[in-house]
Amino acid sequence: MDDLDKLYKCFLKSNGVSIDTRTMMPGQLFFALSGENFNGNKFALDALEKKASYVVVDESVENEDERIIKVDNALIALQKLANKHRKELGTTIIAITGSNGKTTTKELLYHVLATQYNCQYTKGNLNNHIGVPLTLLTLESKHELAIIEMGANHLGEIKTLCELAEPDFGLVTNMGKAHLEGFGSLEGVIKGKSELYDFLKKNDGVIFYNGEDKILINQIDSYYEAYKYFPSAIDTGNNDKTYLSFNWGASEILTNLTGHYNLFNIAAAIFLGQYFKIKTSNIISAISEYVPRNNRSEIRVVNGVEYFLDAYNANPTSMKLSLENFFNIEQDEKYLILGDMLELGEVSKFEHGQILEYVYSNQSLTGVILVGDEFMKLKENFSKYKQFIFFKTVQDTKKYLLDQPIKPKTKVLLKGSRGIGLEKLLA
Repeated sequence: MDDLDKLYKCFLKSNGVSIDTRTMMPGQLFFALSGENFNGNKFALDALEKKASYVVVDESVENEDERIIKVDNALIALQKLANKHRKELGTTIIAITGSNGKTTTKELLYHVLATQYNCQYTKGNLNNHIGVPLTLLTLESKHELAIIEMGANHLGEIKTLCELAEPDFGLVTNMGKAHLEGFGSLEGVIKGKSELYDFLKKNDGVIFYNGEDKILINQIDSYYEAYKYFPSAIDTGNNDKTYLSFNWGASEILTNLTGHYNLFNIAAAIFLGQYFKIKTSNIISAISEYVPRNNRSEIRVVNGVEYFLDAYNANPTSMKLSLENFFNIEQDEKYLILGDMLELGEVSKFEHGQILEYVYSNQSLTGVILVGDEFMKLKENFSKYKQFIFFKTVQDTKKYLLDQPIKPKTKVLLKGSRGIGLEKLLA
């Protein structure tokens, strides 16, 4: 019996896995992960005191407790354990990645498939080299399907996640200007996201793709197990409505989502639902009842002001789509509150400038508030545009809005990267 088999036996005796003693529950298997700014090994004894079933460390701990398991690298041990568990259960895995929309697509698809299957899926943003193993280790024998979201900010990361999760099916929502600092260019993004296609082709998996996306079509090539869907098969309903509605067949469906761009995510969920033989009535009810959270495509009304909150992630592609949708909404009073787009590297100043030029080209706005260091760098360039107001931090912005509150019956788009924290303005 090798060390991995022994670790797996310990896992099966435990009540799940934890990497944080602050949230760890009694009976869980604790992994002492380490990074640039933290060392989980220092919390090993704390985990034992909190009744961890076992503690996996990669440094010596001054304790002879038989529950301590020493390995060469705790992260690699976590990843190998997750892959073994995935293989032991044999759960059907659907992987989703993409520059934009992967989380919304994942959640819509989960709600559709869960109407007829026992499903598991990535919670929150656990979509990296740590989050994917943690999700895999939540799988139980009862789960028929698992939807695994895969995020990446550099080449090779999707390849690694595929080797961990070994997906049977895969979907790339799109390939746009995201994480350019790590990928280097749009071409790098395309190569990185296509690592999911590469894995599925090599292992005879099934690919789903938007048949109207030229970039995706080029990456599919002539692979025989690729199934395309067409977003144009669903038509938008009344665009004057606050929430997105669309026509599918004979049905008009009103959603709790905002933004025409969400039709691409909805189309993917519908098509995969049909592929997995979900009843039409179940697909319709799942999509119409889905309510977005986590600062994605949410609408919140505060003091009579209607906020369109999309502040979990931002890149040039998603920012342009959000702005385009907001500009098309009919309203007398409209505001923009935009936060920096992070992880753009050398092209950051150029891309932020492009966004400001696009914003200025629209004359329907009452005011534009720009938040963050990247926008601040452009203040002098755009100072002639009186409607632009620049702030370095969310705190400074909040003080301004308390002194000069936005009027009721105004629509406001809040869009920016998660690191800026625009949602704090609504607290």
